Amino acid sequence: MRNLRKKPVVRWLIIVGVIVVVVVVYAFGFSVTDVNFETTRDEQRLTSLTRILRALAHPDILEYEQIEQDVDLPFHLPCPQGQAPPINVDTRGAYIVVTPACAGPKDIVTIEGFKFLPNTAGPVNFIAQSGVKLQLGSFKTDSRGHFSITGELPNRQPIEEAQTIRATARQNVGGPRVSRTGKLVFDKIVETVFLALLATTFGAILAIPLSFLAAQNLMSEIRTPLTSVSLTLLGWLIGIGLGGAIAVQIGRLVESTLGDNAFITGGVVLGAFAIGLASVTTLTHEKEKTSELNARLIRTVGYGLAGLAAIAISYLVAYMMLLVGEALIEPLGALGFLGDFVFQLGDSLRLLTPAFAALIAGGAFGSLGGRVGQQASDRLDPRTVRTINLAVAALAGAALFALIGAAIDWFYQVLDLTQTFVIPAIVGAIGGALLTLRVDPRQPLPIGYWVYFVMRTIMNGIRSVEPLVMVIVFVVWVGIGPFAGVVALALHTVAALGKLFSEQVESIALGPLEAVRATGANRAQVIKFAVVPQIIPPYISFLMYRWDINVRFSTIIGFAGGGGIGFLLQQNIRLLDYRSASAAMLAIAIVVSSMDYISSAIRQRFV
Repeated sequence: MRNLRKKPVVRWLIIVGVIVVVVVVYAFGFSVTDVNFETTRDEQRLTSLTRILRALAHPDILEYEQIEQDVDLPFHLPCPQGQAPPINVDTRGAYIVVTPACAGPKDIVTIEGFKFLPNTAGPVNFIAQSGVKLQLGSFKTDSRGHFSITGELPNRQPIEEAQTIRATARQNVGGPRVSRTGKLVFDKIVETVFLALLATTFGAILAIPLSFLAAQNLMSEIRTPLTSVSLTLLGWLIGIGLGGAIAVQIGRLVESTLGDNAFITGGVVLGAFAIGLASVTTLTHEKEKTSELNARLIRTVGYGLAGLAAIAISYLVAYMMLLVGEALIEPLGALGFLGDFVFQLGDSLRLLTPAFAALIAGGAFGSLGGRVGQQASDRLDPRTVRTINLAVAALAGAALFALIGAAIDWFYQVLDLTQTFVIPAIVGAIGGALLTLRVDPRQPLPIGYWVYFVMRTIMNGIRSVEPLVMVIVFVVWVGIGPFAGVVALALHTVAALGKLFSEQVESIALGPLEAVRATGANRAQVIKFAVVPQIIPPYISFLMYRWDINVRFSTIIGFAGGGGIGFLLQQNIRLLDYRSASAAMLAIAIVVSSMDYISSAIRQRFV
C-alpha cells in the first residue's frame, strides 16, 4: 500500500483497470440478457401495457346487474378508392356518427353518440372481420344521452369489406354483488391457506425429530465401538424387514376376520394386549421374586405380544374409522367433510401402520444389537472382539451395499443381480473386513458425526429442488389438484425446517446441557430437560414463518397443477382475463399481509 501511495500513476492505472473490467462485465451481462430499452418505447407494446394495467386496476370482484345497449356502425379502413361510401344511419333510436366516415390506419377520428341511455358509460371498440375487439376509448353520456370522444384507429391490414365500430352503453341496476370470479377466488384462496397449513403441519411433524439428528452439537458426541455399530445396523435392517412383513400379515388377517367376527377379533386382540402389558408391569415391580434371565424372557414375550396386539388394534381402529367415516358423509350434509376427514384418517392409519411397525421394530432390534455389541466390546478380550467384528462388520457392509445396489437397480433397471446385488455385497463385505483390520477393537467410532453428515446431505439435496419441480412429479402420482401441492410443499418443508431447527439446536446455551448431564441423565432426558425448553419459542417462530412461505409457494406450484389460487391465476392469465387475474393477485396480497401480521402477533406473544 505504501508503494502504491508513492506511485500515483500505478494506483490510477489499477483503478482504471478495475473500472474497465466492471464495464466489460456489465456490457456482457446486457448482451446475454438481451437488454433493449428501445422496445419499451414501441407504441403497440405501450398500448397493450396500458390496457393490461387498466384491467389489473379493476379486479373482477363485485358486479352489478346491467342493462347493455350496443350500437354498431359500418366503417371502412381505409376508404375504398379514396372516397367515403354512403352510410344510412337509422336515427329513430340510438345511433353513432364517426367523423370522417372512413380513414386510414392510426388516423384520429371523432365518435359521437345520440339518443343513448342518459348518464351511462361504456367502451367504444373497433371490431375487425376476425371478431377481435380493439378499444378506441370510453365514453359517458350526458342527461340527453349524448357523448363525443376521439380515438386513434388501429394499425390493421387494409381490407375492402367494411368493419365495425361499436359503442356499448352499460347501466347498473340494483346494488353490487360478489361476482362469479370473486366467489371462485375466495374458494381458491381458502384452499391455498389450508394447503399451506397442511403442508407445514406434515412437514413439521417429520422435521422436528430429524432436526435433532442433524444437530452437530448433539450428534458429534455419539461415539460407539465397531461391534455396536455393526450390530445396530443389522438390527435395524432385520427389524424393519421383520416388522413390516409381520404388520402386513396381521393387516390381512384382521381384514379377513372382520364382519361377523369383528367383536371376537377385537376381544382376542385386546386380551393379548392386556396380557402383554400385565406381564411387563408385574415384572417391573417384582424383579426380586424372579431370576434375571426369566424376567427378561417373560418381559420380551410380553413386549412382543403387546406389540403384535397394538398392530392389530391399529388396523381395527383404521377399519372402524373407514366404516364410520363413510357412513357419516351423506347424513351430515353440509358437514359431510367431517365424515370424509374420519375416513381419510382411517385410510392413512391403515397405510402407515406397516411403516410405523417397521420403524418401531427396527428401533427395538437396533437398540438390542447396540447394547449387545457394547457389552461384547467391553467384556471380551480384544482378540475375540476383533474376530466378532470381522464377521458382523463384513455382514453389515454386505447388507448395506446390497440395499444400495437394489436401489440403483430400481431406478436404472439394470436387471442383472450380479452387478446390482452380488458385486455390491462383496464390496461391502470387503470394506467391513478392512475396517475391522484398521480400527482398534474397542476404539469408539464417531458414528454420530456420520449420521449428522448424512442427514444434512439429504436435507440439502431435497431443499435444492424447488417445490415447482416436485409438484410435477406428485401430480403424476396423486393427480392434478391441491393434494399434489400439499405433498410437494410438505417434502420441501421437511428439508427447510429441518435445517432451521437443527441450526437452532446447535446455537442453544451449553450451561443447561452440562447441568442436566451432571445429574447422570441419559441422552433422551438431556434433550427433554435441557434442549426442548430452549428451542420451543424459535420453533414456533419458524413454523409461522414457514406457513407464510408455503402460502406464497402454493401460488407458484399452482402453475404446475398443484391446486390453490395459483391454478386459477394461471388460467386467467392464459385467457388474457386480466381483471380476474387482478382479483386473484389482490386475494394473494391480502392473505400474505394478514399472515404476516398474525405471525408477528404470535411471535410477540410466545417467542
